[in-house]
Amino acid sequence: MKKKNARFPNGKTSANTSANHSTATPPDVTGQCAEVLAILRARRGVLSFELTADCAIPEAAARIHDLRGKGFNIHTTIEPEITFRGRVRRNVARYSLGVPAWPRPGFMVCDGRTAL
Repeated sequence: MKKKNARFPNGKTSANTSANHSTATPPDVTGQCAEVLAILRARRGVLSFELTADCAIPEAAARIHDLRGKGFNIHTTIEPEITFRGRVRRNVARYSLGVPAWPRPGFMVCDGRTAL
């Protein structure tokens, strides 16, 4: 039985461990997170209801949480009242991608120092 090596192929290192963070690239995103990220990039803002009802993302808030955990700069605005499909909805989350999209401000900083 062959053991798997934890090293990256071809001697590459993770973007998060790079000493020069300005050239770091965003992490790979797959599945529903990739779908949500593509929607956020294509639109200025998207309602949580739209992600759930129109895009078949049942746990939209969880996918936003996952993307933030990877360092994406996603803003949430709570809309006090929205009419969605003919019904008034209150306190609806609208998500948008901030600038820069990745890394979010402070993501590469740990205890006031740049993370290595």
